Amino acid sequence: MAKIRHIALATNDPEKTAQFYKDAFEFKEVGRTGDRDNPKGIAWGIYLSDGTLNLAVLKFKNVDQLGKGLDYVGIHHFGVLIDDLPAQMEKLEKMGAPCFMKPEPGMGDVFFETKFRGPDGVVFDCSEHPWVGAAPAGVADVKLPEAKVKETEPAE
Repeated sequence: MAKIRHIALATNDPEKTAQFYKDAFEFKEVGRTGDRDNPKGIAWGIYLSDGTLNLAVLKFKNVDQLGKGLDYVGIHHFGVLIDDLPAQMEKLEKMGAPCFMKPEPGMGDVFFETKFRGPDGVVFDCSEHPWVGAAPAGVADVKLPEAKVKETEPAE
């Protein structure tokens, strides 16, 4: 069975928003993504985790994935950990859920999800690999290391 392991929040201030969730729920910072000063970036922000789920707190820029404007704040999308991406893509597209963003050939080992739109236009990711801080399939939760800030993850 596929598992929800990722939720992305769109915010105008990832630092402030992430700090709120760290203080409120003791979520741990497990990484960072993107560069706020990169004019060509898709997003920048902070990854939090409770040991099971990755919560990406992101400021989106340049690409309006939802069609709601880049100033939209709120739940942006969710991600599902799956076993077989090609089979899942085929199934989803037959069900009318178009794939609109996927890794480009030659990206190498860069982690990047494949994005789809559900029946109400809700965006969701599918990945064969867990997000940073998220539990792999068959594991209830992971032991979280002390915060390691990793600036090299690509943005959502």
